[in-house]
Amino acid sequence: MSPPVPVSLVLLLLLTRAGTSDPAVQDLTSRNADFGTRLYRAVAGRTDDNVFLSPFTLSGGLLALLTAAGGLTQEQLLQGLTLTGQDPQALPDLFQTLRNLVLQADPPLNLKQGVAIFPPHDFQMSAPYLDVVRTKFGGKAQSLAYTTPYEAADTINRWAQEQTGDQVQELVSSLDPQTQLLVATVASYQTRFNPPFNSSSTQDERFYVDKYHVAMVPMMFRADKYFLAYDRSVKAGVLKLPMTDGAAMLAVLPDEDVDVTAVEEEVTSEKIKTWIRQLKKTNLEVQLPRFTLERSYSLRDALQSLDITQVFQDDPDFSNMGGTNGPKLTQVYHKCVIAADESSGAISSGGGVNTSSSPPPRLTFNRPFLVIIYQETSGTLLFMGRVANPTQK
Repeated sequence: MSPPVPVSLVLLLLLTRAGTSDPAVQDLTSRNADFGTRLYRAVAGRTDDNVFLSPFTLSGGLLALLTAAGGLTQEQLLQGLTLTGQDPQALPDLFQTLRNLVLQADPPLNLKQGVAIFPPHDFQMSAPYLDVVRTKFGGKAQSLAYTTPYEAADTINRWAQEQTGDQVQELVSSLDPQTQLLVATVASYQTRFNPPFNSSSTQDERFYVDKYHVAMVPMMFRADKYFLAYDRSVKAGVLKLPMTDGAAMLAVLPDEDVDVTAVEEEVTSEKIKTWIRQLKKTNLEVQLPRFTLERSYSLRDALQSLDITQVFQDDPDFSNMGGTNGPKLTQVYHKCVIAADESSGAISSGGGVNTSSSPPPRLTFNRPFLVIIYQETSGTLLFMGRVANPTQK
């Protein structure tokens, strides 16, 4: 029997087949992941609750903003987005190539997302900038009358609903009449595991939210062959759950004596790549809680903690957007929705596990864990999240 093909070689072959052998596109993918993990840590460090972000969608929105910037504003955005040394003029085309690889893959991703730039109604955007936002980032640029904040909020929320198929109902609840410029990003994702969990085996089990709180949650079950790794440096198991649309979820479960936040602090794009390389197929029984995450963020403070500050100060250089310098950025809004369940009805129990005299080991996600969703062909980091309590969105 021939030896198994290493996972790293499989990933390399997939990348080449998908047309991502372009070093510049691969580099942008890696840098987007670097930014995504940095921003995730900045957001997750401010809460003990569930966390869910879309680094891919956020990168698109902030790159659309970067395209409008010049001078110090541009330099700081490049640094904050981990794009130092990159040619700002080339980034829109590179992101368009990456975006096409992600969204036009076969099979298509079950991802719905949107990017929008909303300056004030009295600011006239240039036609070239409007075209770049639309063609390179698949986004929208529209002036709003923030002096009528309820109408402006309604416009933004209707846009969010349209982009996500009504999965995001409300992105903003209220707006300040003094608002000058908003960046809005939304994403929704419906996972379909491959192979799916057996819905007839789902039953309520304990989930240990923390030392003092236990919740009863619907725990999905499947016995099959899975790719699994263990990271001794952070004391966490890493399970790969493939999905039908060409994406995969890494579910990262810290050991019982390890806080999930300690693992989060070590997550980088390189760490994620290392986990993927170390995955090995094994017979396993998996119990994973059914969960839905719906998270909204105002990211101004988190972005400023990454030294992206110039855009929020008076007179930033957004001269490429139109006018002289352009309005200062007031806020970056982001909302993500994911639902993880059986999504398939009942299936035959046991899956691909061979019958043996002793059952395979069981991995039970009954305490806070991380989810990392990436597209396998392009390597793009799509989502990152923390499931701290599956009973809450």
